[in-house]
Amino acid sequence: MRKLLRFGIAGGLGFVVDAGVLTLLLHTTPLGPFLARVIAIALAMATTWIVNRTFTFGRSGRSMAAEGLRYGSVGVTVALVNYGLYSALLLTLPALQPLAAMILATAASTVLSFIGYSRFVFRSQ
Repeated sequence: MRKLLRFGIAGGLGFVVDAGVLTLLLHTTPLGPFLARVIAIALAMATTWIVNRTFTFGRSGRSMAAEGLRYGSVGVTVALVNYGLYSALLLTLPALQPLAAMILATAASTVLSFIGYSRFVFRSQ
């Protein structure tokens, strides 16, 4: 239960980075909601790797490169699901604000994220 709570904290921090970067880019650059979200997701993923590695799960016992590759594999898979949902929402509901679409897509992909990180990346060898 402790890992789940810590994962929630790490995910919350990643969510703040994702939402903050998305909002900042949408208001200060000519980037649209699709490219801005790619950048936001990448920064959020880097943030959550650091937090999950040091606070939530601890080091996996693998080399940093191997752990990073596994984390990136899960992260990219989850990000593609998240981005796909985000894009589908924006394209089918044009009145929906990008931040609202981000919230819904992130909520929908959180379980996949926890399962992937806890079972594939940080599980003891």
